[in-house]
Amino acid sequence: MDNLIERLLKKSQESFILAVEIYNKPTIRYRVEGFVFFICNAWELMLKAHLIKTKGEDSIYYKDNPERTITLENSIKLVFTNVNDPLRQNLEKIIELRNTSTHFITEEYEMVYVPLFQSCLFNFNEKMQKFHNIDVTDLISLNFLNLVVKEKSLDENEIKAKYSDRIAQKLIGYNDKLSKMIEDNNSNFAIRIEHYYYLTKNKDKATDVVAVDKNAKIVTQILKELKNPNETHKYTTKKACAEITKRIKKDGIQVKFKGLIIEKFNSYHFNLFCKYYDIKNNEKWCFVHKQFATPSYTYSLQAIEFIIDEIKKDPEYILDNIKERLKNKKIS
Repeated sequence: MDNLIERLLKKSQESFILAVEIYNKPTIRYRVEGFVFFICNAWELMLKAHLIKTKGEDSIYYKDNPERTITLENSIKLVFTNVNDPLRQNLEKIIELRNTSTHFITEEYEMVYVPLFQSCLFNFNEKMQKFHNIDVTDLISLNFLNLVVKEKSLDENEIKAKYSDRIAQKLIGYNDKLSKMIEDNNSNFAIRIEHYYYLTKNKDKATDVVAVDKNAKIVTQILKELKNPNETHKYTTKKACAEITKRIKKDGIQVKFKGLIIEKFNSYHFNLFCKYYDIKNNEKWCFVHKQFATPSYTYSLQAIEFIIDEIKKDPEYILDNIKERLKNKKIS
């Protein structure tokens, strides 16, 4: 049985990597179809391995047909029993697309579904760790789990001009339905891909560059940057410390403070980094919530990765050095 589970998990990881590589490969035109096929296969193999571990090998076969294994849909229902679970709804919508793509698909489906694809990848890694103690970022860097989105947003007028009325209405209907579901659910269902433009004198802070032409005929309007901290800066101090602890343990890094190995990276250690590197004043790393009398802070994944990178440089002495430098800074 252990050998069967191991084979299922190896194939599952292979399918997961294929899904990511196909989607992020710019020369592949039909990357949506390839992605949904392989990501569904990855989930099916991983969930069946979990069912074998928890319910026995017979659980992945139909009772009235023991020669045939159950479908992904059946596996999802057995593992995620709550029909309102955003993760389950995410998978069910992607399965719908997989079934559709075997008959007909348009390129515009990409911008309708890509928020669901992004969540699906993160959900897979989370459940692979929870069910099987496997971190897929050991095989593929966390950075590569961010899908490359090159298409523009869905334009209803362009859709109506490009396709027949029946196809156009179907695509627009999918978009409207999923948009409503995205609004009503959390990041386990979808992670929206949004682009905001703002002016800055520092090019290093920009994700793209535009030019201002006084002779341009198209009129535009200057807007300030919009940001949803629940998506960009979702880590409280407690969650950030837990994530850092998990990462350094996974990488086998022994962090010391005052000559002793620390078992948990706590808020005191975290605040040393915040003070020394001025993390709370860096908008990319920290968001300040000012709606209360006392402001609160949440942090981005980039902040966590920065701290981990700094720890890796000198895990034995970095905390002691930061504390000493902060002390000397106060004296001077």
